[in-house]
Amino acid sequence: MDKFTVLTGVAAPLPITNIDTDMIIPKQYLKTIARTGLGKGLFSEMRYREDGSENPDFVLNQPAYRKAQIVVAEDNFGCGSSREHAPWALLDFGIRAIISTSFADIFYNNCFKNGILPIKVSKEDLAKLMDDAQRGANATMTIDLAAQEVRGPDGGVVKFDIDPHRKHCLLEGLDDIGLTLVKAPKIGAFESKIAQERPWI
Repeated sequence: MDKFTVLTGVAAPLPITNIDTDMIIPKQYLKTIARTGLGKGLFSEMRYREDGSENPDFVLNQPAYRKAQIVVAEDNFGCGSSREHAPWALLDFGIRAIISTSFADIFYNNCFKNGILPIKVSKEDLAKLMDDAQRGANATMTIDLAAQEVRGPDGGVVKFDIDPHRKHCLLEGLDDIGLTLVKAPKIGAFESKIAQERPWI
């Protein structure tokens, strides 16, 4: 998992409440267990017309937001089914952070396991950040995880809270497997000791 330390990138505004996982990655894309290639299906029902052509009105199809790395959305982002394909699709597109007032629990947890930072802010702070995100080519934000702050294009700062353990894992790029491998020397020493003391096990 890639480390998340400081991210500076374009923030795309999605002023929609209850963006569910089927909106993020529709069911027809769930046939794969690969984490790559899903970016093309991200928000596909909004990004594409019925004939497969791009919908020019959708934010991620607009020139200023095609390489967005941050999404600013309304309440209850990631609700619906518990598909892990949702954070996979966001990450494959290039999204590393999502800012909202609230997230569905399973989606929120899945983000951390895949190197995406979900940031919870107040309604007042979301309104400021949404306004910043609607500036097109000037909608650049910097997210400093160590300092736990989002800096807007005009220098405004929004602070956010995060669980210390999850913060540590993102800063170090540790998913569940990575956390286990950190303890590999101790695990190896224990197994060697047990093999000598209890060879019948």
